[in-house]
Amino acid sequence: MKPKYLMTASAITLGGAGIILTFIPEEILTSCRLEATKPLQLLVQIIGALYFGFGMLNWMTKSSLIGGIYNRPIAVANFTHFLIAGLALVKGIISIPDLPIIIWVAGILYSIFAVLFGFILFRHPVSDKNLL
Repeated sequence: MKPKYLMTASAITLGGAGIILTFIPEEILTSCRLEATKPLQLLVQIIGALYFGFGMLNWMTKSSLIGGIYNRPIAVANFTHFLIAGLALVKGIISIPDLPIIIWVAGILYSIFAVLFGFILFRHPVSDKNLL
């Protein structure tokens, strides 16, 4: 997969999640079977801002050369974010199988992004003409 497509997909995913978490935190908490208290809503909105900012970072660097030593901080940040959150989500799904479907979807997406960003991080970038 071309890094440009991966960066675009992650930017859209993170940006979309950020917008949703920022503007409808109460509904998100309710759909996850959590009590929508004001402090928890604030926390969800802050997490939404973080996701949106990370999505914007990925969007702005989607056309840059990424892989190996090139743009390594961005590759490392994406890889660690998706790997750690993916592992946490998979652990949660294994220990509590009746979690809402949105958690299952997030776990699958995070795992896929973690693997793809791992490939980007640990391989030398190739030119576009050598890719599919």
